[in-house]
Amino acid sequence: MRPSGRELNQMRAVSIEPGFSKHAEGSCLIKVGDTHVLCNATIEDRVPPFIKGSGLGWVTAEYGMLPRATNTRMRREASAGKQGGRTVEIQRLIGRALRAGVDRVALGERQITIDCDVLQADGGTRCAAITGGWVALRLAVNRLMKAGMVTSDPLVDPVAAVSCGIYAGQPVLDLDYPEDSEAGVDGNFIMTGSGKLIEVQMSAEGSVFSRDQMNTLIDLAEKGVGELVGAQRAATA
Repeated sequence: MRPSGRELNQMRAVSIEPGFSKHAEGSCLIKVGDTHVLCNATIEDRVPPFIKGSGLGWVTAEYGMLPRATNTRMRREASAGKQGGRTVEIQRLIGRALRAGVDRVALGERQITIDCDVLQADGGTRCAAITGGWVALRLAVNRLMKAGMVTSDPLVDPVAAVSCGIYAGQPVLDLDYPEDSEAGVDGNFIMTGSGKLIEVQMSAEGSVFSRDQMNTLIDLAEKGVGELVGAQRAATA
């Protein structure tokens, strides 16, 4: 039934290549099917002004898509002089999601910026960015711990994200672009490795959904996130 031939509860193939970038404190190239995202983590001895002197650390993110990440060329946002609303919304989401798994006291008064660049898009780019962003963050924090710059691990739980939706009347896990573009219901589920929800973005795209259907989608998301967390742990072992 699915265009890809996958089962309703089947993820796309996932691969995570850690240490992809030479200069970043933490990095990975994550591939979720044909969606490929490069994630780099940068450690800085500064924090935003609103928490300066508090002793708390900060994790933030930036997100962007290369001009030919899709089947038609998109103009670089830098050439337009400003970021689009979708870009701003997604990078704020990535930052919020990753901070949910961080003990900011243990991190200390420093900032880690996660840069997520979509090299190729086929649905679920924000979810791949969050999942890969955590791997880059984990590797950067490992460097801090190895250098003795933090005394306890500030990452309390892995964070990963997956999309689910109602496609052709059926609940499906991990939407690719052909499904995402035609789904009656579309949702992004961000969860911790222990199964706690961080954020749910859920909307009807021409079709309403029931409480039972939403529960089914949450169950699918929990399965998918469990697989993604396994891939994260294998990449950072």
